[in-house]
Amino acid sequence: MANHLGNLRYAEGSRKKKKRVGRGQGSGRGGTSTRGHKGAQSRAGYKSKPGFEGGQMPLQRRLPKFGFTNINRKEYQGINVARIEELVANGVITDGVITPELLYKHGVVSRRRSLVKILGNGELKSKVDISAHAFSATAKEKIEAAGGSVTLVTA
Repeated sequence: MANHLGNLRYAEGSRKKKKRVGRGQGSGRGGTSTRGHKGAQSRAGYKSKPGFEGGQMPLQRRLPKFGFTNINRKEYQGINVARIEELVANGVITDGVITPELLYKHGVVSRRRSLVKILGNGELKSKVDISAHAFSATAKEKIEAAGGSVTLVTA
């Protein structure tokens, strides 16, 4: 059948039937307009606060507080010597000098100003000079055993 102005139809599934409330008792959705009787949710302008449980003591207030948060904590991003060996083997590091800035540039460290700590997991065969904010004792041994050097960077 050809589309003429007299027989145009919306595309199948393009329109949703809206629930028409408050149009009299005969509609089945009159009276309270599907909101129930009384209470905050039946009123206009109702807004619920996050965590509000209808007057019941909220979960975040029922649970006990515990622990201690040190405001002076230093969060290091750990990088194992195995990862450094992998970077050297893949040709990412060619001159044998590694700095936190270089690690950020190659996506090893997620944030530019991250404090970097070199950890001793894995083997290191390449001679590399590493600058970082901290070193574990085993990492320091492995780097120096491979003929490299360790430099502490102050944050």
